[in-house]
Amino acid sequence: MHLFTSTAFWPVAIGFFGLGTGYFVWGGQALFGYPKASPEVNKTMGMWGLWMPGFMQFMTGVYLMVGLTWFQVFTNAAPLYMAALAFTSYGIHWFAMAHRRFIGAPDGPDAWMAIAFLLISILGAIVFSGAGDTPVMILFIGLAIIYLFEIPTRFGKWAGGGKAVGLVQFILAFWLMYLTFGVTLNTALGYHWWV
Repeated sequence: MHLFTSTAFWPVAIGFFGLGTGYFVWGGQALFGYPKASPEVNKTMGMWGLWMPGFMQFMTGVYLMVGLTWFQVFTNAAPLYMAALAFTSYGIHWFAMAHRRFIGAPDGPDAWMAIAFLLISILGAIVFSGAGDTPVMILFIGLAIIYLFEIPTRFGKWAGGGKAVGLVQFILAFWLMYLTFGVTLNTALGYHWWV
């Protein structure tokens, strides 16, 4: 017996928008070199990373997981389990990266983190491919590319890797905004965007 009514109002647009904003800010700086890195700029970058991709994804992931497991309010929700896992994991990952950047700690250990996030990105691509959700599968393929580039970059084996990561992040930022628009317009106004 369900205590709560099922809903089709999935909070995924919140997570998409948060990550997209983070990728514009962090990817834009890495790709274009603006603003120039400094301790003060790194603190601002850390705050953006904490609140937009960090908090907004974490909130989305917890909301999804609680809705799926405790309250069972999401209809046709099997792929949402992967979304809940990913949003929660990526949100906490951004908390750590944002804090590291805010305090000016070295980024070398991020190489090891990138291995785990490459694997969860591949898992997401497999799940959403199997669910027939090509737009979200494309997102996870893009995420996998970011972490594939992060690994040699953070291990110090690819001098131009930072710009490559920034380029993929910046491109994915536009894709995330497309997903944000699509989910929101489809849900709020009954549009039929490909999402």
